[in-house]
Amino acid sequence: MIRSTLATGLAFLMACVAVIPAYASKLQGVRMHEAPDSTRVVFDTTAAVEYKIFTLTKPDRVVIDLFDVSPRSGFNISQVVIGRKRVNNLRAALDSARYRVVIDTKKSLQPKAFKLAPIQPYGHRLVVDLFDEEAAKPVRRAAPEMKNRDVIIAIDAGHGGDDPGAIGPRKIYEKNVVLQIARKVQKRINAIPGMQGELIRTGDYYLPHRKRTQLAREMRADLFISIHADAFKQASVSGASVYTLSDRGATSETAAWLAERENRADMLGGVGDVSLSDKDPVLAQVLLDLSMDANRSHSIDVGESVLANLDGVTKLHKKRVEQAAFIVLKSPDMPSLLIETGFISNPAEARRLSQADHQNKVARAISQGIEAYMRQNPPPGTRLAGELALQGEMRYTIVRGDTLSGIASRYGVSSRALKAKNGLRNDKIRVGQTLVIPGV
Repeated sequence: MIRSTLATGLAFLMACVAVIPAYASKLQGVRMHEAPDSTRVVFDTTAAVEYKIFTLTKPDRVVIDLFDVSPRSGFNISQVVIGRKRVNNLRAALDSARYRVVIDTKKSLQPKAFKLAPIQPYGHRLVVDLFDEEAAKPVRRAAPEMKNRDVIIAIDAGHGGDDPGAIGPRKIYEKNVVLQIARKVQKRINAIPGMQGELIRTGDYYLPHRKRTQLAREMRADLFISIHADAFKQASVSGASVYTLSDRGATSETAAWLAERENRADMLGGVGDVSLSDKDPVLAQVLLDLSMDANRSHSIDVGESVLANLDGVTKLHKKRVEQAAFIVLKSPDMPSLLIETGFISNPAEARRLSQADHQNKVARAISQGIEAYMRQNPPPGTRLAGELALQGEMRYTIVRGDTLSGIASRYGVSSRALKAKNGLRNDKIRVGQTLVIPGV
């Protein structure tokens, strides 16, 4: 009798276990990042998931059904949304058919979802971007007055949101360090009469490379700088570097390595194709050649000015401006720089980069380098250009066949005065370089 009862109980328990579904994927966690025009919700899963997404009103909410998924043990989804400005609450329920996530929103938001395959340091991800249609409307800056306008510097803190950038010892994140430095650079630029700094990324959220340069164009920027603190495969590598765009290959192994790492950021954020494939190939190449060649020499010049100022506050990895094919520098509208403030993979340098005092020194050097260049080469119509004209000075753009002594003779000044005014260390000049002619 006892054996019969035990057998019956065991059979019942086995039947109960049999109806418990075996889910193909585990939900490991949920992360949320807010951008000015959207909120990104990222679901980290152990395998690719199938999903369905739709919106409901009264009240506004976004519903995501994840199929064949269960949350990991102890996961509390409601803790994800604390302090979010577009989201009131996040709740979920599991049944045998699906894991339903409901995002209670403060207003109507338009969702866009996509899956991402594993790429270090992440596994499988389902990304849901919630767009605020009102915030998404572009706010275009009015065309600046042709006289006495400020010089606009677009300051881009690299990485952000789901893209942490390099991760140094003690979990020092590149995205946090460079945003802190960018804010300090902006503050110093804004303190210079006739100059204005604008942040491309104002918080911890992801921006694709092309969006960063698009924002700089909407700001009508005269210069675009992208600030980084990257990593290299050897932890012993250290020092600051300045890079401009190259379409013919990198000038060093480090330049090539860093360009590959930075360009990979769009894969982390979910932008796979960052080429000009939507344009006619011949037209795209002509446009890039014309626009980038016009700005490349200016980029090198302002880069040398920044590098010279960094030399006084930190070790330099390279003592000349390097070149590599960084996607974020491919802007046809303005000179562009990528500034590596140091290597976060180097323990000593990572520690310095996380300290406010060192960040202030780096920010001061960057802003001083930019100011020195802009005072000698002010964009037309700016207040700085007006001040230069009042000093009886003029600018000359070097063409093929020019020599420094020949330019000096043509304008009746000494070669020494010409070099001193333009911060030149020798007689070497380049086609496209702009020189300020001292007043006579």
